[in-house]
Amino acid sequence: MVRPALLCLSLAVALGCTIAASPQRVLAQSPEPSRPGAIGWRAPDGDAGGRYGDMAAQPLSETAPAQAPPITPTPLTGAVPTDQQTRAQVTKGPAVLPNDHGQVWREYDITPYTIRVESTEHPEQAIVDWILRETGYEAWHSTPVGLLSADRKTLRVYHTPQMQQVVAEIIDRFVSRQAQNHGFGLRIITMKNPNWRARALSLMTSIPVQSPGVQGWIMAREDAAILLSDLRKRTDFREHSTAHQMVLNGQSSVVSTMGPRSYAKGIILTQAAWPGYQPEMGQIDEGFTMEFSPLLSTDAATTDAVVKLKLAQVEKMLPVQLEVPSPVAANQKAQVEVPQLTMVQMHERFRWPTNQVLLLSIGVVATPGPEKDSLTDMLPLPKGAPRADALLMVESSGTAAVPLASPTGVGAVAPPQTASRPTRTFHGRY
Repeated sequence: MVRPALLCLSLAVALGCTIAASPQRVLAQSPEPSRPGAIGWRAPDGDAGGRYGDMAAQPLSETAPAQAPPITPTPLTGAVPTDQQTRAQVTKGPAVLPNDHGQVWREYDITPYTIRVESTEHPEQAIVDWILRETGYEAWHSTPVGLLSADRKTLRVYHTPQMQQVVAEIIDRFVSRQAQNHGFGLRIITMKNPNWRARALSLMTSIPVQSPGVQGWIMAREDAAILLSDLRKRTDFREHSTAHQMVLNGQSSVVSTMGPRSYAKGIILTQAAWPGYQPEMGQIDEGFTMEFSPLLSTDAATTDAVVKLKLAQVEKMLPVQLEVPSPVAANQKAQVEVPQLTMVQMHERFRWPTNQVLLLSIGVVATPGPEKDSLTDMLPLPKGAPRADALLMVESSGTAAVPLASPTGVGAVAPPQTASRPTRTFHGRY
């Protein structure tokens, strides 16, 4: 009985000594600061003063934080404020036109040409167009300073003497009486098979052409008549121009078979009407349009002509199904179409002797007009877009009062529309 009592007393004395020797460690690890009698964790006085200073803790403010001031955006480096934009410096300049390169002022009378042109409101524009083609558009908008202006009576030019000489030669070609009533006949022909060249090659002389895929030849009038007679005997021969398609010297004519073709290119969602959407319609101009602008030399021995051709054909429409769910039909679908197109464009200037015939082959392209119905159209066979070798034949017909002869009833098609050039802009004209 005595030994257990001594053992308990020894343990109590040892525990008390341990607590007395390390009071700071025990106080620092007290886990229950809220229990009565517990002191809680606190840093030693020496460490607290050295590490955080002697300032006493301050209570947090119970008032709402002050509102942050608005942020003023900082402009980018180098940006100029709106009210301080840089303006171009403008001066009155000298009282006379600059003539550092010897520029001179000339006025040309163009009434001999303009009074006989009734197909357009501004016939002087044709003269301006040819001057820009011959001299270049940049020559009038760079150094030296130049000016080109025209009305129905007078063409005013301010440029160097060398440029004035070029302008004078072009105007002489317009006002020449020898060529004032000279006309040109146009034929637009298609052949499904380009093997017509095999028999016609010996009749033609090749000329250089810059447009890709385009070939050009010149031939005598007699040889052109033989070639045209042979082509008419073929079953794939078709002529798309009118019987008396004429273009006067110095004027422009547009032959067009363009027609609109509508298709559904998309959908527009709408909840106001059933079935919850409406088709978005598109339109494509399909067919061909050709602009022909001839100009004879002063002696009428040489012809310059600008030919602009645009051909567009819809090969097929690719259908696409779009999901358009609605409250009435959850699986509702709508079909739109994506056109697969074939387009050909040509813009080139040609020069050839007036007493010969110019023949151009655009290559095997989309046919410029509707195809004849054949027996195979009634068969359920896959069909592609029609293709043909497109030919343009230009022949001088002398005085415009004598129409270019052409047989009727051969490959008759709907007559194409013929009109003067409608465009009034400089884009793509030179």
